[in-house]
Amino acid sequence: MYHFLRLAPVSPHILIMVLLLTGCQPDPAGTDIEDRPGLDVVDEDGFTPATAYTRSANAALLGELPFDNKQDFVDANRGFIAKLPALRVENGEGDTIWDMPAYDFIDGGAPVSVNPSLWRQAKLNNIHGLFEVTKGVYQIRGFDLANMTIIEGKSGWIVVDPLTTAETASVALDFVNKQLGNRPISAILFTHSHMDHFGGALGLLGEPDKAETGNIDILAPAGFMHEATSENVMAGTAMSRRAMYMYGKSLPRGARGHIDSGLGKEPAFGTFGILAPTITIEKDESRVIDGINFEFQIVSGSEAPAEFTFSLPELNAYCGAELVSKTMHNLYTLRGAKVRDALQWSDAIDEALTNQRGAEVYFGSHHWPIWGQEAIADFLEKQRDTYKYIHDQSVRMLNKGLTPSEIAEQIQMPPSLSTTFASRGYYGSARHNAKAVYQAYLGWYDANPVNLNPLPDEQSSGKYIALMGGSDAVLKHAGSAFDKGEYRWTAELLNHLVFSDIDNRSAKALLAKTYDQLGYQSESAPWRDVYLSAAYELRHGSPEKGIDLASMKQILLRSPVENFLQSMASRIIGPEAFGERFTLNINFTDLGENYLLELKNSVLHHRKAPKNLSADATLNISHELFVELIIGSAGVSDLLFSDELDIEGSELDLVSFLTLLDKPKGVFNIVTP
Repeated sequence: MYHFLRLAPVSPHILIMVLLLTGCQPDPAGTDIEDRPGLDVVDEDGFTPATAYTRSANAALLGELPFDNKQDFVDANRGFIAKLPALRVENGEGDTIWDMPAYDFIDGGAPVSVNPSLWRQAKLNNIHGLFEVTKGVYQIRGFDLANMTIIEGKSGWIVVDPLTTAETASVALDFVNKQLGNRPISAILFTHSHMDHFGGALGLLGEPDKAETGNIDILAPAGFMHEATSENVMAGTAMSRRAMYMYGKSLPRGARGHIDSGLGKEPAFGTFGILAPTITIEKDESRVIDGINFEFQIVSGSEAPAEFTFSLPELNAYCGAELVSKTMHNLYTLRGAKVRDALQWSDAIDEALTNQRGAEVYFGSHHWPIWGQEAIADFLEKQRDTYKYIHDQSVRMLNKGLTPSEIAEQIQMPPSLSTTFASRGYYGSARHNAKAVYQAYLGWYDANPVNLNPLPDEQSSGKYIALMGGSDAVLKHAGSAFDKGEYRWTAELLNHLVFSDIDNRSAKALLAKTYDQLGYQSESAPWRDVYLSAAYELRHGSPEKGIDLASMKQILLRSPVENFLQSMASRIIGPEAFGERFTLNINFTDLGENYLLELKNSVLHHRKAPKNLSADATLNISHELFVELIIGSAGVSDLLFSDELDIEGSELDLVSFLTLLDKPKGVFNIVTP
């Protein structure tokens, strides 16, 4: 089992033994635990010291994993060419969106407030710069959450996965050109439909709002544009808020805060963009791109709904994209997403294992490469079996009637996988992935009737507290449980108390202290960030501002109009639309397209059609102004007085319709009611 989740007390004698055996000298791979100055008091952000139980749980892990294996550190440094010693990237407003020096504290042995296995991963992800993978293939690592790969084509650079933001991609490409010689871009490849692999594309081409691709080939898997844009439009507000927890956006960078994201340091939050493919890869096929032979494998439906990997046969190299990474990945991601098919994922890796037996080097969209056929085959085999094992064991247990929580508690990874660092849960975890398998087959309902229509927390919590003797009694019991190291139970109790009495400062303080310990013990970086973000908000409140949707403008401008209109439909405030009926034309003057919107039964439908002359109102508007309306940078007054629109028919009906649209701010409460 993954012991970062085992919260039972560990004998102090074990802690003493482990510390005596490991000594106190810092180790390059982080195989010891260090008591550092200042970690025995509450820090300036309110984070509390690691308790004896947390120290014991983290120390016990040192004897369970092969920390003496330094091969990952050798591989992560291999081919190093150069790095920027003070790698900071700013946006147009002067805000820092990428700051590698902020992670300089990650050195030596693990602090007592960090799971030592996660500390090891964080040290590996700190190794950044420009690297040569093999002749003609280079990678930029540590300039963003993901890697950007540069392949030397006949006439220019073939860029694979241009990072998350225009700002980081521009700095990365400039660094490549300074180190390797300035060359034009001949092609851009998007391996899959997740933002950290395409969002920086416009930064390769100059000013994002003036970007022109010219003769550059843009390659992506089939379905890329739909998948890349629909997710961010439909549920983007909620996902962004949850992503702030998952990636620890509000947390300080330090031994009691954010240290890593498992896949890399963190996502950059700058200017996002996208480019439409000029060449779509529909099936497994070979193509020559700027004089280089590529053999593509479609793996859509595994890690991403649209994804390919590829090999470079003349270079004996294989790019695994994000099909495989140096961590267990997510079957379900904590920011919220559709559940991924574990069996299909495993099958895709099995196909890659068969197809890539001749490769001498593997490189991916995250982490560092692997050299040698035997090492690559072992890596792919264990990645394949990690997902299949979780799938098969979860299905076995659900067929025995176990619930998601019971399966998560009982799943135990085999030693051959649990002692392999690349199969550890630095990003995903066996526990929440097992629940994802259950959800994929059986959905949210666990068959216990009590969970068919339960009371919401805000209604049930007060009843629980009253039944348990009131707030003081629950707080006393929670304090006793905390003192015993029963942090999961303590959190469960105090969650009820906080939801029943938001003004109970003692309850919030103890719950925050409890989340500190759960975060310190977590091997999964997102779990750590979620717990510590919860603790931070209990102490300091929810953020006043979410992730700025204006940063998404370039992506939304390139998204299908239908995505926006469906997004509008999902923002209709149902009860306020009871009995209302509207027929509207939205005529995009710059696109030459008209869409007919009809609201009836509190449901909004749309279809592309000629203008309906009997519509209540017609909005003649530019596509860009419409996008600004959707992201909130333009309001009703902007619509009524802008030169980029003209209204035919009833302005009152148009305004009445627009008032039915919800305007989520993206800063909703999570750990408080």
